Amino acid sequence: MPYRAPVSDFQFLMDHVVGFDQIAATDHFADATPDMTQAILSEGARMCEEILAPLNRAGDLHPARLENGVVRTPPGFAEGYNAIATGGWIGMSASKAVGGLGLPMTLTTTINEMIASACLAIQLSPLLTQGQIEALEHHASGTIKELYIPKLISGEWNGTMNLTEPQAGSDVGALRTKAKPNGDGTYAITGQKIYISWADNDFTENVCHLVLARLPDGVPGTKGISLFMVPKLIPDDDGNPGKKNDLRVVSLEHKMGLHGSPTAVMEYAGATGWLVGEEHGGIAAMFTMMNNARLGVATQGVGVAEGALQHALTYAMDRKQGKAPGTGTIIEHADVRRMLASMKADTYAARAITLMNAVAIDMALATGAAGWQARAAFLTPISKAFGTDVGCEVAATGIQVHGGMGFIEETGAAQYARDVRVSTIYEGTNGIQAMDLVARKLMDGGEAAFRLLEEIEQGAEAARATHPDLAEAVWQSAESLRETTEWLVAQDDLNNRFAGAVPYLRAFARVLGGHAHLASAVNGNASRARLATFYIKRMLPEHVGLLAHAREGADDLMAISADDLAA
Repeated sequence: MPYRAPVSDFQFLMDHVVGFDQIAATDHFADATPDMTQAILSEGARMCEEILAPLNRAGDLHPARLENGVVRTPPGFAEGYNAIATGGWIGMSASKAVGGLGLPMTLTTTINEMIASACLAIQLSPLLTQGQIEALEHHASGTIKELYIPKLISGEWNGTMNLTEPQAGSDVGALRTKAKPNGDGTYAITGQKIYISWADNDFTENVCHLVLARLPDGVPGTKGISLFMVPKLIPDDDGNPGKKNDLRVVSLEHKMGLHGSPTAVMEYAGATGWLVGEEHGGIAAMFTMMNNARLGVATQGVGVAEGALQHALTYAMDRKQGKAPGTGTIIEHADVRRMLASMKADTYAARAITLMNAVAIDMALATGAAGWQARAAFLTPISKAFGTDVGCEVAATGIQVHGGMGFIEETGAAQYARDVRVSTIYEGTNGIQAMDLVARKLMDGGEAAFRLLEEIEQGAEAARATHPDLAEAVWQSAESLRETTEWLVAQDDLNNRFAGAVPYLRAFARVLGGHAHLASAVNGNASRARLATFYIKRMLPEHVGLLAHAREGADDLMAISADDLAA
């Protein structure tokens, strides 16, 4: 599956749409010069195109497997991971104080997207490690930081996240894994975890599991949960991997996609662990990792969308079918052109939103300003849900562009759809993201939302001089979104918000996408203006129906009984 990294899109969005110049102007990120940014994008693209992309199909055809308790990864995965690790890509955004490069999350987001496009099954591993590094930076003791973070940054060790249990999926507070003090500062961890991505491999020296468990005095629910570092191999006095810990991979899941990535059932049988953060403060510590992962998962969706788009476009420009003018290939058919344009326009919009989110994270870190922190928090569920929805939709449309050949595994079109499908489920399902958006993220009375809408309207006002029709459409969409946001904020019954949460999130993403496309039309060439026109005139109007849905409340929805659904 050949892949060409969209470096020009990244550079254009950073220069003209998402405000990367604000980041580079801060003292904290003074090293993020234009030359460094260009070098990072170019080198990351080279790695993804030449080293990682050829592994995507191999991972699908030769899945990770468990042999006599040892996980064996697909051919070439060790070399691919080594390229990521030795290139310094894992610790890009880790602070310099712990050995990272201290670069903006915005640049890490571009690299993560490229790796996801090239080979999503591999990208999961460094993504989880990046999240673990951030969690340890914020919550771990100095001893744990000094021992683990350098190894994680170098890629010698990799990190995982252990939340889910058979009876505790989205309801993390229902977990049963126990932690018993050993009396020497360590804890005995006992329990079972499921769906653990990259729980083991055959190319890193150690695997570092962050495990949620309950201490003997932990109260029921999430408030009684603590977080522990539980390594596969217990480090010796010199910090090197020592004896095997009392944990094991029970089995690997047989998954719909992501076959190259081992997803394990893990058993902890009195395994030795070390407390990370405060006792009973595990959820707060783990959510540091999860919030990092949510932006990362958004980039997975966008990355797969880009890969599926390129795959479908190549096919459409080669396949001859029916009577078509010009080249005689199917790209000349209006409906095929519509599908490809929709795929490209939505991928671009989702990419812009993830970069807006990353810029807010960087500015919050660099300035400490509450406004940037609120914006980063508000954009995170939108990025995660819309980015992964777009990944699934673009991959499905890519199959449709291929026609019958898309349903044939040999073409590779179906792999994109199979691989990306789980991204809408993990790190909090997209429904949970939407509920978070209309509840917790509107607890400020909608202030963060209204600030974003004000900027969208200001951008539209400025664009009226050159693109009046497009500007008016974007301005009106922001006004409609403002009215619905006000309606949601006024609802005391959260069920009225939850009933329309998913369409509201989608509408917000649609409008943000219109904002990004309009800025691209104003600042870009004729090609970008044509794509913006397609999005704003044909895709942005979707927000009208979505907002009508969002304002209907819960009464008619909850009036539909289980018997009605079964009838």
